[in-house]
Amino acid sequence: MRALISGSAGFIGSHLVDFLLNHDYEVIAIDNLISGQKKNFRKHKNNPKFQFYKLDIRKLEKIENLFKAVDFVFHLAGLADIVPSIENPMEYYSTNVSGTLNLLYLSKKNNIKKFIYAASSSCYGIPNVYPTSESAVISPQYPYALTKYMGEELVMHWSKVYNLPSISLRLFNVYGPRSRTSGAYGAVFGVFLAQKIKNKPFTVVGEGRQTRDFTYVTDVVEAFYAAAQSSLNSEVINVGSGSHYSINYLCDLLGGKKIYIPKRPGEPDCTFADINKIKKLLNWQPKVSFEEGVKIMLQNIDNWNDAPLWNKKSIKKSTKIWFQTLG
Repeated sequence: MRALISGSAGFIGSHLVDFLLNHDYEVIAIDNLISGQKKNFRKHKNNPKFQFYKLDIRKLEKIENLFKAVDFVFHLAGLADIVPSIENPMEYYSTNVSGTLNLLYLSKKNNIKKFIYAASSSCYGIPNVYPTSESAVISPQYPYALTKYMGEELVMHWSKVYNLPSISLRLFNVYGPRSRTSGAYGAVFGVFLAQKIKNKPFTVVGEGRQTRDFTYVTDVVEAFYAAAQSSLNSEVINVGSGSHYSINYLCDLLGGKKIYIPKRPGEPDCTFADINKIKKLLNWQPKVSFEEGVKIMLQNIDNWNDAPLWNKKSIKKSTKIWFQTLG
């Protein structure tokens, strides 16, 4: 089997590279390295079944020859983060929407077996039902969420109109080694682990009672694989942990002092996926408990030595436009 992975040098993409190579796949990896890092798959440098191309998915003519004889396309490339999406909505649209359209076009042209899209649970906005099922109201709160949902709509459209076998996986709060550390007030684990290394207090948003459906990266990768191997088509499926955990509890597991910063607009008090559909259709279920996952993160804490060290002042400055726009 031959798989093409966009966003291959990123957090989830690089773990998917590992998984597929370990399952004897040939892997064609695409990434423009704006946020991904080649060091994430350095160990595969001399693997004859692995090919990496530094390319942008928006440049159709640059990537079209890579789709020949490909069986599966895993589309994980995209721009993430809230503040940059508010500042640069055109960039987010061109990457997350137009880039997705390019991959769909080339996948159809080359008759691939299955197209798997990494969607975002941010499409639900601030849900009013928990756990949140795939039929919940769609209400994106910022451009990143909107463009990821527009990408999903394209995927479902091409599945139905052009008969391109496709599945969209809506991911909930994925964490694990290699997770993002930078950006405008980066992901919570990157922020907290950098603060722990420097013996600084954790900057907790609001009162820290908000909960998140933290889902470990290897479980997510197995969901991608199960989706590709299935006979399903035109399905949108949640991928979550089956539970949710407060930020205060995360701080307790990490061990350290806390300081509190203002609650941010447009963020839900809870993310919690209803995963009955994925259990039933893909026979998938999460394997790594939250406590076990946090323990693994602490064992790999040196990976966050170079992560930005955030404090109340720098966070306030970085998220100023967030409050101005969404507040």
